[in-house]
Amino acid sequence: MDVLVVGGTGTIGSAVVDLLSDDHDVTVAGHTSGEVQVDLSDPASIDQLYSTVGQVDAVLSCAGEAAFGALDELDDEDFDVSLSNKLMGQVNLVRHGLDTVNDGGVFTLTSGVLSQEPMPGSAAISLVNAGVEGFARAAALEAPRNIRVNVVSPPWVAETLEAMGENPEDGLPAATVAKAYRRCLEGDMTGETIDARTVA
Repeated sequence: MDVLVVGGTGTIGSAVVDLLSDDHDVTVAGHTSGEVQVDLSDPASIDQLYSTVGQVDAVLSCAGEAAFGALDELDDEDFDVSLSNKLMGQVNLVRHGLDTVNDGGVFTLTSGVLSQEPMPGSAAISLVNAGVEGFARAAALEAPRNIRVNVVSPPWVAETLEAMGENPEDGLPAATVAKAYRRCLEGDMTGETIDARTVA
């Protein structure tokens, strides 16, 4: 399959690219690197991305920026960035990409376990993660030409925790998280959120 991985230069995205590259033709999109570039917060940039890559069988989004911080410290800009990037950026990957994805193709978006298991500091992230999951459930009902829409919900990633100086054993390795994206790509489900912790 021809697969576009948005955020394919990040920690999870790189693992997804590594996992899929042997069996699929993968194009890597990053914010400032990769084969092509895209700014998720800019719908015109998303349109340019699709114009550049042409028809694909699947779009896998491993990208999205959201703010983390105490509720009484998060300001309007923190919420604006979170909503315009991780939520509306991924929503627009689907909305603007329906004509680019082939019949029977698939969109896979990224949320995170903070949608269901919030913690102090996660108000903005929990908001956008839950929004992504709700959007996918609804969009899957209307996507044309048997196009599927799913979400992968990763936990904390071991490599990210290690980079933060935390215990990586409290997270899931990116290579393991990547298997959830492959399941969405190669399976037949739609409108589902896959908890990466449940995919062997």
